Amino acid sequence: MTFKERLHLYEKLMRLDKPIGILLLLWPTLWGLWISSYGHPNWVILWIFVLGTVLMRSAGCVINDYADRNFDKHVARTQNRPLASGQVSSQEALLLAAVLALFAFLLILMLDRLVILLSVPALLIAATYPFTKRFFAIPQAYLGIAFGFGIPMAYAANVGAVPLIAWVLLIANMFWAIAYDTEYAMVDRDDDIRIGIKTSAITFGKYDVLAVVICYAVMLATLAGVGLRFKFGALYYAGLLAAAGIMGYHYTLIKNRERDKCFKAFLHNNWVGAAIFVGIAFDSYFRFHINF
Repeated sequence: MTFKERLHLYEKLMRLDKPIGILLLLWPTLWGLWISSYGHPNWVILWIFVLGTVLMRSAGCVINDYADRNFDKHVARTQNRPLASGQVSSQEALLLAAVLALFAFLLILMLDRLVILLSVPALLIAATYPFTKRFFAIPQAYLGIAFGFGIPMAYAANVGAVPLIAWVLLIANMFWAIAYDTEYAMVDRDDDIRIGIKTSAITFGKYDVLAVVICYAVMLATLAGVGLRFKFGALYYAGLLAAAGIMGYHYTLIKNRERDKCFKAFLHNNWVGAAIFVGIAFDSYFRFHINF
């Protein structure tokens, strides 16, 4: 195998060819960065977090495939992944994950000491998430914490502390992750039942669609509460309203539990995160820069 072919396998292992995971991890981090900096983020800090997001999501994908290497080969959608197919060894995968995590850690050494301290639980949560599918009925909640941990880290980087709002935003992200990853799990439900993996789609059973709708609603209500508590403006709520409209479209996709449409709904959650971020960014800009 040539060096170029080996790099291509590593790219697939890190899912760089499927950026949806990076985006779902990045949006809540950007929410935290913009809100904690009053709409005026430090661009060095911003780029550190963006690069760190790419690195940690890539490391997380490698660890996930390592943990699931004996399961993935029995699922049609994942049986050709580099680890499941034997094209990349377990040792290579662990080394790659360690290198990616090391580079991410080197990036945050330039930030506040509290960010460095928070990176330890962030890494542990990211590394242990794949194994929660063995025993936790709703591992998607754990994923939501992992994907939202950039929020308290963003606050730590910008203000040197992690106030209550950061944890509330993290909770909102957790409910969002349960919603979108349940849509994802609905695609593989039959295979997951057969091989014994636990997912929210299995746990919720015939109430899976209702659970997605409820989680979306709780997320929006939590974010609306944050807006009321901290006196955010109309543009912030416009972003939430746009996100609600997108979520309504997702319901039309998943209501009949068709695999392709459930997967489409999962991918489309990128626009939920984007709508909320645009609302935050515009609201912050007009409130703090133009006194709108």
